[in-house]
Amino acid sequence: MRVEAQPALVLHARSYRETSLLLECLSRDHGRIGLVARGVRREKSRLPRGLLQPLQPLNLGWVGNGELVTLTSAEASAGPLPLRGERLYSAMYLNELVLRLCARGDPHGDLFGHYLLCLQRLADGEPEGWTLRRFERDLMDLLGYGIVLDRECRSGADLDADAEYVYVPDAGPQVWRGENGVFRISGAALRALHADVMPSAAHCAELRRLMRMLLQHQLGGAYLNAWALSTPSMARSER
Repeated sequence: MRVEAQPALVLHARSYRETSLLLECLSRDHGRIGLVARGVRREKSRLPRGLLQPLQPLNLGWVGNGELVTLTSAEASAGPLPLRGERLYSAMYLNELVLRLCARGDPHGDLFGHYLLCLQRLADGEPEGWTLRRFERDLMDLLGYGIVLDRECRSGADLDADAEYVYVPDAGPQVWRGENGVFRISGAALRALHADVMPSAAHCAELRRLMRMLLQHQLGGAYLNAWALSTPSMARSER
């Protein structure tokens, strides 16, 4: 199979053999792909190594079938996204999330559009935590994990903004009945995420805990490296 001028971004790059790079990319029409950039680490490589890095929108070409294909062309489609500091950490978190949850070769519908929009929102200075929660919600929906945010999973009743719930993975929110030692989340926070309306700071913090719990469940209990990053503002970390 030969592909030309496919919109994509690099999620991760590492050295491969003596002169090449192994790239994990997210493409618009083909989902996550593994690309071998052969000879790109040579001094006179015909491929632009400097472009093959995260946050640089690209048009890529490749040839081949299977788990790894060969990169044949790479051109910038726009300038690199201007992310610095905490927002750069958040972008790396997005990349790790996609790498860990998305299999190669599955386009997952509008994933590329959601991913690019999230990066653009981070670059534009939109609220960091809320931007990440929206992407996590959309990613889980596209992957078929569909989190329930609008009704109580046992009764089917609409969520009460003034009530507290216990969220059961693979089921949904259940009314909290006074159990000890469980994570509780307000109906107002769940309804805000469902309606795509930014909630209060306290409810954003509840949603952060919820999404981490649900993502960890889908990861089989494993942690993302980004969750352990130490930064000056770890106390208010949005990841």
